[in-house]
Amino acid sequence: MKSVINELEEKGRTAKAISRHMAYLSTEVKNKALTNIANDLITKRDEILAANQIDQQEAEKADMTAAMLDRLLLTSERLESIAQDVLAVAALPDPVGEVFDMRTLPNGLLIGRKRVPLGVIGAIYESRPNVTIDISSLCLKSGNALILRGGKEAVNSNSALAKVVQGAAARAGIPNGAVQFIENTNRVLVAHMLTMSDIIDLIIPRGGA
Repeated sequence: MKSVINELEEKGRTAKAISRHMAYLSTEVKNKALTNIANDLITKRDEILAANQIDQQEAEKADMTAAMLDRLLLTSERLESIAQDVLAVAALPDPVGEVFDMRTLPNGLLIGRKRVPLGVIGAIYESRPNVTIDISSLCLKSGNALILRGGKEAVNSNSALAKVVQGAAARAGIPNGAVQFIENTNRVLVAHMLTMSDIIDLIIPRGGA
């Protein structure tokens, strides 16, 4: 287990170092990465669906409920819908650098707020593999590095989707390691992620009770 935790920390340190570069990415580079992701979801659908089929078979063996199986399921139609969602994020205004709530103080000083990336986002989620793409797209658009930790039910699907994101982002000029995926689904790693406050700036738990 120590080696697995060491791997997690190493991925975290890589994401932390890269997060400093992420904050200065141009809108064009970020949108190119998102466009690449949307395209790759379609061109690599066979690989993604094959990985999802493995998860489906394992879930059926585990007597997962019909509702849970449906959450886990990816189809060509669902991948096309996810791709369209990614393009919708690309079409949004770039939030980084936006200045708002400007006001002038009585002494003439002009002050306001400016949107900046948070740094490294840790995402913990369960059986919906589309979340891998959803969170990755939002983090890339907002200039944040990301550590993904999905549930064991969708580990093969999530791994395939994370590779799509990583490859698409790299081709756009985003540094390798901006999106990290934790393959090991041991819950001990979740607890350890919560202690990594010197590396992870924000933890997002997505779904579940």
